[in-house]
Order: sequence, then C-alpha cells, then structure tokens
Amino acid sequence: MKKEKMFYGWVIAGAGLIISVTGIGARYSFGVFLKSLEAEFGMPRAASSGIFSVYMLICCLITVLGGWAMDKYGPRLVSFFMGSFIGLSFLLTSLATAPWQLFMTYSLLLSMGTGAIYTVVNSTASRWFVKKRGLVIGITSSGGGMGIIIVAPFTAYLISTFDWRTAFVVLGLIIWVVMAAMSLPLRKDPSDMGLLPDGIRSKGPMTQISNGRMPSPEFSLRQASRMRQFWLLGFTWLLFSLNLHMIIVHVVPYATEKGISAMDAAFILSLIGAANIPGRLVIGGLSDIMGRRSLGIACAVVQFLFVLWLSWARDLWMFYAFAVAFGFLWGGAGTVITALIGDIFGTRSLGAIMGMMSAGWALGAAAGPAIAGYVYDAAENYFAAFIMGAASLAIAAVLIALIRRVDSAKIGNPKGVSMTGTRA
Repeated sequence: MKKEKMFYGWVIAGAGLIISVTGIGARYSFGVFLKSLEAEFGMPRAASSGIFSVYMLICCLITVLGGWAMDKYGPRLVSFFMGSFIGLSFLLTSLATAPWQLFMTYSLLLSMGTGAIYTVVNSTASRWFVKKRGLVIGITSSGGGMGIIIVAPFTAYLISTFDWRTAFVVLGLIIWVVMAAMSLPLRKDPSDMGLLPDGIRSKGPMTQISNGRMPSPEFSLRQASRMRQFWLLGFTWLLFSLNLHMIIVHVVPYATEKGISAMDAAFILSLIGAANIPGRLVIGGLSDIMGRRSLGIACAVVQFLFVLWLSWARDLWMFYAFAVAFGFLWGGAGTVITALIGDIFGTRSLGAIMGMMSAGWALGAAAGPAIAGYVYDAAENYFAAFIMGAASLAIAAVLIALIRRVDSAKIGNPKGVSMTGTRA
C-alpha cells in the first residue's frame, strides 16, 4: 500500500513558526537592551522607550505594504527581504555612537524587517488551512512566544558576558541566516502546488467545512473596509497591542526597580513567552470547536484582572504568576483574533486586510511603551500606566462581543452586509 505524503501545508506551518521565533523574538528583545542603551547614551526612560515607539509607528506603514507585497509577490520573496533588513538593522545598531542614530538603525531598519512578519506568516497559514485554521495559526504565531523564551535570556547572557554591541552583532547574524533559509520552502497558496486547503483531495462538497459553518465570503480590502467587523477587529487589535507592548517593554525595568535581579527580570519575559505557546495551541484548537468570540472575550477579561495584579506586584513569585497567566491569555487572544479575520473576510485579499489590521496593532505597540515611559518620568512609577493598560483590555472585551460573522447571502452587496447569529 502506497504511503500518503505529508500535506505540504505542515511544511509551511513549520517554516512560519521558525520565522516567527527569530523575527518576533528580535522585536521583543528590546526590553533587555533598554537599560544598556540608557546608560550608554544618557537617555531618560521616555526617550529610550521612544526608540521602540517610533519603530512600531513605522511598522504601521510597513505592515500594510508587506500585506500588499505578500498578495502580489508571495511570502518567499517578502520573507527573504525581511530577514536581510533585520540582520542589517542589528549590525548597524551595534555601531551607533549617538541616540539619533538608533532611530535610523533600529527604529527604521528593524521595522522594515519585522513589521510584516505576523501578517505574512499567518495570512499564508490561513490560505493553507480552513478547518484547522485556529490550531495552525496557534502554531505559527506561537513563534513569538518561543522567540521571547530563546532570545530574551540569550540576549541577557550576551550583554552580561560581553556587551550590548556584541549582543546586537551575534543576534543579527543568526537571524539573518535563519530567516533566509526559512523563506525558501514558503508558497503563497495550495493551488500553486495543485493542492487544496487542509490536504483535501478533490473539490467535493465543501459547504459545511468546519463546525457547521459556511465557507468564508471572499472580500477585497475595499469591501472589507466598509464593514463594521473590519473596524471592530482593528480597534480590538490596537487595544490588545497597547497593553501588551507596554508590559513587554517595561516589565523588566519595573521588576528590577522592585529589587528583582536583572536575570530574574529577563526570565519574566521568558515565562510570558513560554506560557504564550500553550495559550495559542490550546485556545486556538478550542476555537475551532467552540467558536472564536466567547474565548476571545474570556481572554480579555481575565487578562484585565492579571494586569491589575501586576500593578501591585512586589515579590518574584507575584511576577512569575503574572507572567504565566498573562502569556497564556495573550497567546489565546492573539490566535482567536487572527483566525477571525480569515473566517470573516476570506483569503482573497487576506494579506492586504491583515496588513491593515496589523497597522492598528503597530499603532497600539507604539503608543503603549510611550505612554508608560511618560507616566514613569512624571510619577516615577508605573502604577497609572498599568491601570490604563488594564482599561484597554476591558474595552477590547466589549468590542469582541460586538463582532458577528458575515451573512454570505449578502456577499454581492458589501455595503449592505447584514449580521447573522452564526457563531464566530
């Protein structure tokens, strides 16, 4: 009996996972570099946080361009260039001699390398999988959590053993090579290889493709942007991102100022990343069965409670408890929202649509660290900033509750798209 070949979509998922590990890990290593850069260049916290905020602002544009390039040229070419820009960014940052140079070498070049990673990896995965979309997006996007586990402590080790400049050089070279290699197996769409999503053999009846749901309507970016689902999802991502990046950038200096050692503080980031992985896999898989909205709301509400917990954290065990819970819920929420985009708008222009959504994510990522930096400089503590972050999660929960799937019967009239009670 002839042995069946593995569905190539799993190769796509594996390559996307590794790209996420390296690229998103590079992004979230900034918190480990923060105090080294402040000491080297004599910058206040608001200015050093501003490097990351400017980086994320530029990502707003890059993620839109990256989504368009993904739809037009495919993920292989786009991923190769992203890896090259990350490597170049880190190498040139290691040579910086003035603060303004960091805004060029780090903020600008790194945004060109990482701004569209989430969009490229997950829009590609969404094209290759429909029935298992939640699970597979959980796998590919969990690379960000793995990246924190690997890159944050490795960065702390390089800085403590050598210096921050050497750390940038080593990370830049490794990421450059890995990203270039992982771009090679990527393919935009299963039809490029004569395949169908989820390894389906032939174009049989596919009307009830998953959990009794009808296949997703196929909207262009222009059609999607006229729908309230588009804006609800976009603002939801912005609010989640504002809170997340406020914490990712500032939790290490916050912990050290509470008497936690630098290595233990870096391990908090690693715990967030570690818990992120099962969060994406477990909640992503469950969302294929139970629906996306209810799980998304639950993640937002419980995250809200744990950010309040962080506001009063003093002991190491309190930080570790926060990191595990927050990372798990962040992973689950991110996977659910990403899968909803493909469910609601289809894959016709998914790169461009997800690119626009990711611009909201990038805007939130730019605002969050900057807000926390200014609050810290004004009050000399992070309490008010973390309360603002918690409030953003409460609002996000309300927005998710308002999202409904599109009635496919109305697809011919995007301006008048009605809402149905179908489980999202």
